[in-house]
Amino acid sequence: MRLAEYPDDIAFATAIGILPAGPVRPREEPHIPPRLMAEARLFRRLGLSKTLISTMLVRANRHGTTLEAELLASGVLTEDTYYEALAEILHLPFLRQLDPAHVEDLPGADSQLVEPSIIRVRHPARPPITAIVPSADRIEAFGERLDLSPMLRTMLAATTPSALRTALWQAGRVRRLRETVDRLFTSLPEASARITFWGRQGFYTGTILTALIALAITEPVIASRLLHIVLTLLFLAAFLIRFLALLAKRKEQQSRALSIPPAGPRPVYSVFVALYREAAVVPQLIETLDRLAWPAACLDIKLICEADDDATLSALAAMRLGRQYEIVAVPPGHPRTKPKALSYALGAARGTYLVIYDAEDRVDPLQLEESWRTFEAAPPGIACLQAPLVITNARESWLSALFAFEYAGLFRVLLPRLAAARLPMPLGGTSNHFRTRVLQDVGGWDPYNVTEDADLGMRLYRLGYRCGTIERPTYEEAPTTASAWLGQRTRWFKGWLQTWLVLMRRPSRLARDMGLWPCFVFQVLIGGLILSSLAHPLLIVYVGMIAWQLFGQSAHVAGPFELTLVAMDIVNIFGSYAIFVALGRAGMTPEERRATGRRWALTPVYWLLMSLAAWRAVRELRNNPFFWNKTAHRPAQTTLRAGAIMETG
Repeated sequence: MRLAEYPDDIAFATAIGILPAGPVRPREEPHIPPRLMAEARLFRRLGLSKTLISTMLVRANRHGTTLEAELLASGVLTEDTYYEALAEILHLPFLRQLDPAHVEDLPGADSQLVEPSIIRVRHPARPPITAIVPSADRIEAFGERLDLSPMLRTMLAATTPSALRTALWQAGRVRRLRETVDRLFTSLPEASARITFWGRQGFYTGTILTALIALAITEPVIASRLLHIVLTLLFLAAFLIRFLALLAKRKEQQSRALSIPPAGPRPVYSVFVALYREAAVVPQLIETLDRLAWPAACLDIKLICEADDDATLSALAAMRLGRQYEIVAVPPGHPRTKPKALSYALGAARGTYLVIYDAEDRVDPLQLEESWRTFEAAPPGIACLQAPLVITNARESWLSALFAFEYAGLFRVLLPRLAAARLPMPLGGTSNHFRTRVLQDVGGWDPYNVTEDADLGMRLYRLGYRCGTIERPTYEEAPTTASAWLGQRTRWFKGWLQTWLVLMRRPSRLARDMGLWPCFVFQVLIGGLILSSLAHPLLIVYVGMIAWQLFGQSAHVAGPFELTLVAMDIVNIFGSYAIFVALGRAGMTPEERRATGRRWALTPVYWLLMSLAAWRAVRELRNNPFFWNKTAHRPAQTTLRAGAIMETG
């Protein structure tokens, strides 16, 4: 944030009565809270100009922050210079850095990652000291106490918030990693995917599979018919849910524009971005985050990296990052997943609200504003808001075009309808906005689930919370090659399998917790998606065989039952293709429809690829359940201008 960001601060303050007309004198301003006036006196003592202090007073009053926070966020003061000056005022030694080896990782020490103020530092040759972070609003009272007890100065030193946090992250890294990996498994063991088949679940699964195999061997006709009926009903249920969402979309009115943000305090908003081997997109990411329309003093941006990812860490070190940024290095350990990295930093979140983004995301600058206002207007039970994800490179390949259809239908048609009906919502992997306290209370992300988003959405619902949607989008680019797409989709299917198995530990309890209708919707959205993807080629083969028998041989080979099933199969298969395309087109803008062209005709091939990914996921769940198949990202090949998607590459 730069000082010129709000060039009309003084005029604005005068117009609304915060400051009087004429020369601005903070000491004479009756509407400024006393705490801000005390800070203003300190900064005049430090030599800052009255105009600068007055400008920052207006910002602090508007945002509900402190004068100290606004000055540091603006870049006018550097952290080292400012806190060294406070140390001189207090006549305390100043520690620019703290040695993590000398920092005591005491119980509850992680609270200092949220509000850094005090830390114990030991030394092998000298008595231990306490490092403190002085603040402008308490410095007068603290200075008076030191004058009354001069011996305190021999036991104290001043440092900066960044130095304290950096040392504490390092000092507690082993303990914190262990707690991160074990937290959900310890507090809610049945909600963790750490064990694929839990207790009796493995026994029952084996028994059912054995019975089905025995039935298939002894009564193959009956077994095939039963399987066929189940698959047909699942396809039909999934088709109907999406068809109802499409009808609801067509009845919606035009989206309402977001009104001008009202003047008033903003809460601290935490922004989490997990990065692994993302050096190529770091400049684009920082540019995106710098454009967020949220006061820098009220932002808590955590860039969460693997400690051994030297390339990404070096790319971040080369960037000029504002004080709102913090780089969190996650020590290596099993499992190496995105949810583990996010959970590692969760306890340090300072925000009332928290959003996660991916490294390649380009975010609408007003998304935080819309999310905050929606949370403020919503009941406390709304724990999460999902922003729509928009694919911008639909022209690049037929895969990216079909991906764009899929995302448009999911995020702009189906999920809003599920939210409106208060039904379970499988969240997307990015742009999830949470109430931070609720997210922490439900255990955060499962480090062992490779689609932590879907798992968390279902867990929130089961625990009595609900999810909603907002309209300001996040822009992404889809994979353009079959290998990249298959790797990503295999991981997704594996995670959906994990999520379904976790929730089905005790089916009867799940039905009681969710309710019968929401439980049925969950089975269709997650279980039905997995099973129908696995069986999709079988249905096509079955329809082809019956068609060959009907038209290549004689008509008497198929009876009424077989003909009924075939008719339903044809409706399900081609109806599912049609609803896939219709949902996508309903969620797209005219520009997006032109970008995809007629590549919707390749939908059957796309679905066969999904089936291949599902079968690969089954194999991987058995052999390597926690492997995170990393999708490689690149800087965006498209630009966004006035809401339109423009090709640049």
